[in-house]
Amino acid sequence: MPRLRIALAQVDTVVGDLPGNVERLRAAVREAAAADADLVAFPEMSLTGYPVEDLALRPAFVAASREAVTDLARLVADDGNGDLVVVVGYLDQDVDAAGQDPNRTGRPPLASQNCAAVLHRGEVVARYAKNHLPNYGVFDERRIFVPGTHGQRVNVRGVDVALLVCEDLWRDGGVTAQLAAAEHDPGLVLVLNASPYERGKDDVRYELCRSRAVETGCAVAYVNAVGGQDELVFDGDSMVVGADGTLVTRAPQFVEHLLVLDLDLPSGADEAGPGRLYDRVTLRAGDPRPGDARPLVPPPAPPLPECEEVYRALVLGLRAYATKNGFRSVVLGLSGGIDSALVATLAVDALGADAVHTVSLPSRYSSQHSLDDAAELARRQGTRHRVVAIADMVEPFVGGLDLTGLAEENVQSRVRGVVLMALSNAEGHLVLAPGNKSELATGYSTIYGDAVGGFAPIKDVPKTLVWRLARWRNEQATARGEVPPVPEASIEKPPSAELAPGQLDSDSLPDYELLDELVDGYVVGDLGREALVARGADAEVVDHVVRLVDRAEWKRRQYPPGPKISPKAFGRDRRLPVTTRWQERS
Repeated sequence: MPRLRIALAQVDTVVGDLPGNVERLRAAVREAAAADADLVAFPEMSLTGYPVEDLALRPAFVAASREAVTDLARLVADDGNGDLVVVVGYLDQDVDAAGQDPNRTGRPPLASQNCAAVLHRGEVVARYAKNHLPNYGVFDERRIFVPGTHGQRVNVRGVDVALLVCEDLWRDGGVTAQLAAAEHDPGLVLVLNASPYERGKDDVRYELCRSRAVETGCAVAYVNAVGGQDELVFDGDSMVVGADGTLVTRAPQFVEHLLVLDLDLPSGADEAGPGRLYDRVTLRAGDPRPGDARPLVPPPAPPLPECEEVYRALVLGLRAYATKNGFRSVVLGLSGGIDSALVATLAVDALGADAVHTVSLPSRYSSQHSLDDAAELARRQGTRHRVVAIADMVEPFVGGLDLTGLAEENVQSRVRGVVLMALSNAEGHLVLAPGNKSELATGYSTIYGDAVGGFAPIKDVPKTLVWRLARWRNEQATARGEVPPVPEASIEKPPSAELAPGQLDSDSLPDYELLDELVDGYVVGDLGREALVARGADAEVVDHVVRLVDRAEWKRRQYPPGPKISPKAFGRDRRLPVTTRWQERS
């Protein structure tokens, strides 16, 4: 039985930075060559970054991607690594279909394709176009790509390797069903992925790979992207599963990593006859790698506890958004409450304390304990802290317009937003919005006030999880002998916007445990009013929450992006009309 040494390179690339991405991939190829790999595989569209969205509809970008993949093949050979088989994701084009009338064919005019290229000895020797295009959740690939119709196998050291791209593995009855029914089984199914992070998705991915391995009777090698791109976070979690469905090994999450291992795999069959559903190219057809020495199989990376997994996703998403968009520092209003405390802590862990500017913005309603809690957090974490009192700024607005009630409250929040944006303009910081998913769902924020900013790190984090993450982060610090970063008072105090005397969130919202359960059911689960009541919730409370969620859509449309951690985040995941008269009936 031949032995194949494969390298799965979970790398962090940047959308549109083709020259930089070429160099990142080239460096990883060098590392794989130094490990004596026979084949190295990179994630889906790693050469261009993912997702490229409507860049796939621009002729110059498609042409640049096609040129970059040939450049990468040449550069790898120039480095003396041409014998290493390289499989890389990139943007290509169905040249025969390009330019056809989209109204007649139903295809994008450029006929762009999400592809995998096989590089060997300085050339692109094979390509595979993704057969199944996802069109749900954050994905709308049918809008910008055309699907492939053929499979691709690469024979390396006598082993047939079948190529797939992401959704090809997820689709029942698709490419994997064809592999299962094929006369000649491949020895290995290699899947290139850019699969965004969601809570608990690592278990889902393993179960998928396990079931497909059993279905096809083939080992499955799954390489995934890592890093952040706008509101998406990619967590790596690359893995290899044996033909019997057992986990062979697994890469760590949230870090770049080259996973190198030996696999003893069945020999490939002779070239299949005419009419087959795949193309086949033979590379490195010389002597098989000796299989008598002990195989190289690194142990699987241990799974992360839920809070650590979510926390690391948020840190990675924030760091990627700031650094990839050229920001060296961030600024946020520090109220002394739990939301801004967690956002500040995430920012310090992502960028370092010197890059985090925190601002207390007290009004005449701000409590002294909130000011003290904000100052204590800044002291513990070493942020660049300042106090900008806003009472004298608010008074001319309130007095000049004779404002009271909600209008007066919102002026306070909006003045704070103006101050933060002014500091951003003057000093070049990225403003962070501190709102959580519970607030965003119910509209419990002030547009152009606390909703102001360029990035919202906890936008997809329910309030109850905000508390859990803060406690977890403090526990980790204590276990390391460090000072807990979040003051206990910020965690324990009743939530309040402090825009009016004695104001509490509970004055207008249900208990957060109940609220988060209802928001999860209505927003993530798409449950209607009757289904929520049937689960045991009070009908009046359900009606109140549903009304709040429905009425706040216009605010959410204007909210900054933030990292997705749930199966359905506000934004690309959930697209509802602002103007609508539909409502869940009582």
